[in-house]
Amino acid sequence: MAEPTIEMDREEVDQFLGTSGTGVISLSTTSADPPHSVPVSYGYDVEEGVFYFRLAVGPDSEKGELGGRPVSFVTHDSVDERYQSVVARGHLSDIEEEQPQEALEGLERVHIPLFDIFGQQPGTVEFEFVRLVPDELTGRKEQATRT
Repeated sequence: MAEPTIEMDREEVDQFLGTSGTGVISLSTTSADPPHSVPVSYGYDVEEGVFYFRLAVGPDSEKGELGGRPVSFVTHDSVDERYQSVVARGHLSDIEEEQPQEALEGLERVHIPLFDIFGQQPGTVEFEFVRLVPDELTGRKEQATRT
């Protein structure tokens, strides 16, 4: 039987997210199509409460235009043998177009892991840096039960 869950406070969410990790980002599509969901690595700026993503783009990408796009992002893990997850919702912004100085400062505070999942050298894959300032950020964790 699954353990009951409880909401995490902001400090717990920030601690869980750290400065980087992996998760799944779901990008909005037309109402007739399901969201476009892809596994990604992220950087998280605890100081500003902002996510940074390095997303593959280019002619073969199914993601389409990223700036201004509604998204949800989910990351989860087991901490001390208890399940925890965070969900962020909002809109992506192109960091080169919107507040570049603020974004560059934020990028300096994070580490976005780079994984080779493209079947080619990462140096040959075209990436775009985007950020997500969440409109909504929630965390849940399994509740410790007494035995």
